Amino acid sequence: MSANAVSTPNVAIVGATGAVGQEFLRVLAERKFPIGKLVPLASARSAGKRVNFQGANYTVEELTDDSFKGIDLALFSAGGGISKQFAPIAAQAGAVVVDNSSAFRMTDGVPLVVPEVNPEAIDGWRLGRRSADGSAGIIANPNCSTIIMLVAVTPLHRAAGVERIVVSTYQAASGAGAAAMLELESQTRQVLAGDPPTCDVFPCQYAFNLFSHNSAIESNGYNTEEMKMVRETHKIWGQSDGEGSAKRVGITATCIRVPVMRAHAESINLTLRNPLDAAEAERLLRNAPGVSVINDNDNNRFPMPLDASGNDDVLVGRIRADISRNGGPGGGLDLFVCGDQLRKGAALNAVQIAEMLI
Repeated sequence: MSANAVSTPNVAIVGATGAVGQEFLRVLAERKFPIGKLVPLASARSAGKRVNFQGANYTVEELTDDSFKGIDLALFSAGGGISKQFAPIAAQAGAVVVDNSSAFRMTDGVPLVVPEVNPEAIDGWRLGRRSADGSAGIIANPNCSTIIMLVAVTPLHRAAGVERIVVSTYQAASGAGAAAMLELESQTRQVLAGDPPTCDVFPCQYAFNLFSHNSAIESNGYNTEEMKMVRETHKIWGQSDGEGSAKRVGITATCIRVPVMRAHAESINLTLRNPLDAAEAERLLRNAPGVSVINDNDNNRFPMPLDASGNDDVLVGRIRADISRNGGPGGGLDLFVCGDQLRKGAALNAVQIAEMLI
């Protein structure tokens, strides 16, 4: 790669009118990310709309093959199909792409990054540096549920070695985008008024209901969302099928969609290689980057999605020993975790990656 690093990059946001695209703009402004030129991009249907950034209005441009000339950083959140088509074009034009879709997460050579967990995966990457063929590169943002889980679990894994994870997720409408959030709001009004709910985004009623995550069921009986948590964790932790410390942790996941507007919750059970009691686990989590602990047993006060909404940190509570283990080597812990899907689960994580590239 060439050594011409960029300190004030020209930034394109692909999917600028969507829920995560709007969150990109808020996070970039809040964190005072240095921007030379901002280019909001979206489909032809959304082109011409206006978005606000730091008090100025920008006209959304139509995404085309020519959209990335002079762009140093491209933040993508417009779905896997758009990413597969346009992310390589952006990288070939010289932009570093941080992609929020699943399109490249498991692609060999594409880093899959949570800055608090595996920043070493992008050692040597900088905006403005290009490979011999003139391209920059693509970095993948993990699935929101994976990010939220690993920010909380990795400090404990480093201390005691995680052998197995049993995780159940309770996922908000924000994970399915702005249309799903609007549908939850409108259905709530309809049901309270005694009217039948209109189901456009999901095939069943969302308001006052919960259901298995709507991603496709794979041949093993797990849905795609659940398998993302399995496969992405292995890649982020750098685990293989070998023996010893690199042996893959066993993971089983159940992902559920719940009628919460924003912020996912997760119930996590850990089997540990080495002993770690609840008090020490809480101490480790209180000192971990990107984590806030809410663990008030006396007042039965623990993380809630409302606490996490708009919060950059992953919230952790219900930290307790797994009493089902009945002794034996190692140990087990239970946690309850909440994280804002639009922030740490998407836009914030991507912007943190971008900050590491300057």
